[in-house]
Amino acid sequence: MDLHLTNKVAIVTGSSRGLGLASARSLAREGCCVVLCARGEARLREAAIEVGAEAGDPGRVLAVAADVTTPAGVEHVVTRAAEMFGGVDVLVNNVGLARGGGLLDTSDAEWQAAVDQALFPAIRASRAVVPLMRQRGGGVIIMIASIWGRESGGRMTYNAVKAAEISLGKSLAQQLAADDIRVLSVAPGSILFPGGSWWKRQQDDPEGIAAMIGRELPFGRFGRAEEVGDVVAFLASPRASWISGASIPVDGCQGRSNI
Repeated sequence: MDLHLTNKVAIVTGSSRGLGLASARSLAREGCCVVLCARGEARLREAAIEVGAEAGDPGRVLAVAADVTTPAGVEHVVTRAAEMFGGVDVLVNNVGLARGGGLLDTSDAEWQAAVDQALFPAIRASRAVVPLMRQRGGGVIIMIASIWGRESGGRMTYNAVKAAEISLGKSLAQQLAADDIRVLSVAPGSILFPGGSWWKRQQDDPEGIAAMIGRELPFGRFGRAEEVGDVVAFLASPRASWISGASIPVDGCQGRSNI
């Protein structure tokens, strides 16, 4: 299927590894010019090589070292994208970190960090790209959320910020429909990739993780990052032109929510 993404310009935040990198690779494979960003320059350079290979042309990939948890970092990435490629058609919001435990042992600082490092980057990046998308007659904003934003199951702070991202996506979809800007969220389940949280847990406790897989994952395996990335590419494309405001689970039926 031709997704009609050739020469579209996509920014993917947090794209040096994991779901962000997989999304960038899928978008590049479908013909997008892709803007990568992350804080770690060494890994970002490696990611740019990988994505450039998918694009078939390194000149179609721009890697920007920036901290998008800060307003200046977001502005820098969006400005560089517009300078290099002339605008923005697709934004994939994929940053987030949440710490803490239960209600009584999670501090205000940990709650604030979760909001600052997950929700505010999505708000700021979305706000920054909308004027550019309006200039191009439309666009797509995708939040990488989680099934734990749809139901309880993960760390409490993570649940809260991912639920907020899903709700933000729904609200923005209503606001921006008149500009032909679609907004939606993708809700992955447990995804395994080298260096990721599940990979680390599997190294530390292979028997415990094997038991979790048997108990929680109906297909008997973790999801793969590229399985999420390919959904992102489809949703970013005109082939998904009537999907907006939705939260799409990509979880191998791990989630139990019916919403």
